[in-house]
Amino acid sequence: MTIDFLITGGGIAGISAAARLSHLGKVTLLEAETHLAHHASGRSAALYEPFYGPPPIVDFSHASEAYLREANGGVLTPRGMMVVAGADERETFDRDRKGFDLAEISFAEALAHMPILNAQTVSYAAWAEHAWDIDTDLLVQNFLRDARANGAQIVPDAKVTTLRHTGAGWCATTGKGEFEGRILINAAGAWVGEVARLAGVTDPGFTPMRRSMARIPAPGGHDVSHWPMVFGAGEQWYSKPDAGALIVSPAEEHPMDPHDAWADDMVLAEGLARYEERVTEPVTRLLSSWAGLRTFSPDRSPVIGFAPGHADFFWLAGQGGYGFQSAPAISQFVADLIAGRTPDCAPATLAAVSPARFRDR
Repeated sequence: MTIDFLITGGGIAGISAAARLSHLGKVTLLEAETHLAHHASGRSAALYEPFYGPPPIVDFSHASEAYLREANGGVLTPRGMMVVAGADERETFDRDRKGFDLAEISFAEALAHMPILNAQTVSYAAWAEHAWDIDTDLLVQNFLRDARANGAQIVPDAKVTTLRHTGAGWCATTGKGEFEGRILINAAGAWVGEVARLAGVTDPGFTPMRRSMARIPAPGGHDVSHWPMVFGAGEQWYSKPDAGALIVSPAEEHPMDPHDAWADDMVLAEGLARYEERVTEPVTRLLSSWAGLRTFSPDRSPVIGFAPGHADFFWLAGQGGYGFQSAPAISQFVADLIAGRTPDCAPATLAAVSPARFRDR
């Protein structure tokens, strides 16, 4: 039997789309790994900061807040956000402060939020409470429960090896067999370009970018549970509490081919050095490290919609690491587009994510 929707990719994008589309028809989701949310979705900093990202992401993130806060009891808990900068970073600091909608605060106020800041190297700080931790596992499970309640078929360990166009849509060959669907939703994260090539659809130029992370013991034995997410000016590094420890990222963006990413030791060392410059507690050891691939389009905005010239190939790609905070609104946007409904978003946002903007590539 032909399935209405065939989704490639079991990260937050594919799973949330499966939930929304399951209200419109039959859904099959194919995930290459043995479990869902394995790659970028399993390595997220898990922060909801609605001003973080390019303009379309900001719009979708704001539109996602009610769902994240209220649906199924909500998935958000308070965190807060702070940016710190050195004496020679005023211009960058001001840009971050305005972009994130933060209020400048004194060093004493900043120290109350993060008591290991170094008075000799931190000259400016800005703060806002409008950042929250996301229970990413709970959000994934909520969407999965909705999808399965409507009969969606979730198939792990089903890497797509070939895609064949049929008279009724698409046929995907996997290690678990063949699966058919009238509309193919390409939500394969770092692998969206590969899926497009299998389908004979032009890839506008998606680039996976590695971002590494180190988990370190709580600095100086402090209770870090109420510390905010902290960015170095210009996003040269960031830190965030994590189950009694601290995660620190170099916040790098290194182009990579799609693969199961791992942290680069030298990149981690350089990022940790930038973090250490702003604090009084040195990093003495790592508890663990990892990396993920954040995939961007050439203009860094998501690509969402039917590929030009292909009425049955739908892009859901290029969320660039902002997937969790924008998934509720983006998945509803996907369902609205496919159902022929007018999406509840600004015309500028609709144009900014349309695949048609890459028509001439």
